[in-house]
Amino acid sequence: MKQIDFSNSPRIDQVGIEDRIARITARSIKKESKMQGLLMALNMIDLTTLEGADTDEKVKQLCFKAHHLHDELPGLPTTAAVCVYPNFVKLAVNELKGTGVKVASVATAFPSGQSSAEIKLLDTKIAVDGGADEVDMVISRGKFHSGEYNFVFDEIAMIKEACGKNVRLKVILETGEIGTLDKVRQASDIAMYAGADFIKTSTGKIKPAATLPVTLVMLEAIRDYYYKTGIMIGMKPAGGISNSKLALQYLLMVKETLGGKWLTNEYFRFGASSLANDVLLQIVKQKSGIYQSNDYFSKV
Repeated sequence: MKQIDFSNSPRIDQVGIEDRIARITARSIKKESKMQGLLMALNMIDLTTLEGADTDEKVKQLCFKAHHLHDELPGLPTTAAVCVYPNFVKLAVNELKGTGVKVASVATAFPSGQSSAEIKLLDTKIAVDGGADEVDMVISRGKFHSGEYNFVFDEIAMIKEACGKNVRLKVILETGEIGTLDKVRQASDIAMYAGADFIKTSTGKIKPAATLPVTLVMLEAIRDYYYKTGIMIGMKPAGGISNSKLALQYLLMVKETLGGKWLTNEYFRFGASSLANDVLLQIVKQKSGIYQSNDYFSKV
C-alpha cells in the first residue's frame, strides 16, 4: 500500500461545522418520522457494562435486557450488541445465542491503551477466541500526540489482522483526549486506512465524550473515505447521549452526511446504555400519549 502522509488530512472549518449543527438541532421532526427514528435508535444501541464490579449475574441481566427491552410492548427490535470485557465474552455469547444480538468486547488495554503490543494482542485474542463478533480497540493517544502516526497506523493494522475476517473492528479515538477537530479528522483517517470497520468517538471514561460537532467531523471523514475507496465504514458515537431528542438529531446528521444506507446497525451505533430507557419512554408516550415513570423500565 502506498505510504500516506496523514499530516495532510483536510483542515476543518469549525465555523461551518457549528453552523450545520445549529441548523440540525433547530429542526423539528414529524410524529411518524419520530416513531420510526426511535425504533431505529433502539436497534442501534450497544448495551455496555465495563466496570470493575461487573459480575456474571450483571452480564446475564444485561444480555436478557438486550432482547427483552420491554415485554409489554410487542414488536420492539433488540439492541445491536452487548459490550463486555474479554473475560465475560464466552458468557455473553452463550446468553445471546439465537437472539441476533452481537457480542462486542473491548480490548488493547482499554481504556488507556497503555500497554505493550504483546499484551494488546493477547487481550484481543481472548475476545476473539471467546466468540466475540466485534472488538473495540483504543488507539495509543500518547503516540498520536507525539506525531508517531505510523505507529498508530501499524498498531491498528496489527489488531485488525488479529481479529481476522469475521470479527469487526471498532477503533476508539477517545476524542476527549485528542483535542482539536483537525486532530479528530486526522485520527479518523489513520484508523480507516489502517483497517477499521467502525470509528468510534470515546471509551465513555473520559469527558467530553461524544458530541455532535466531533461526530460530524468523523462522518465527513467516512464520506470522503467512501468516495475514494467505495468502502463503507461504520460510526459509533459513545458516551453522553442519554436522551431521545439528541439521538434523533444524530440520525438526522447521519442521513444528511452519509445517506440512508448508513441508517442500519451495520453502520451506525450508539454507545449509550442509558439511552435505551429514554427511547422506550418516548415510544410509550408516542403510542399512549402518557409518560410512564422511569421506574417502569429495567435499570440494568
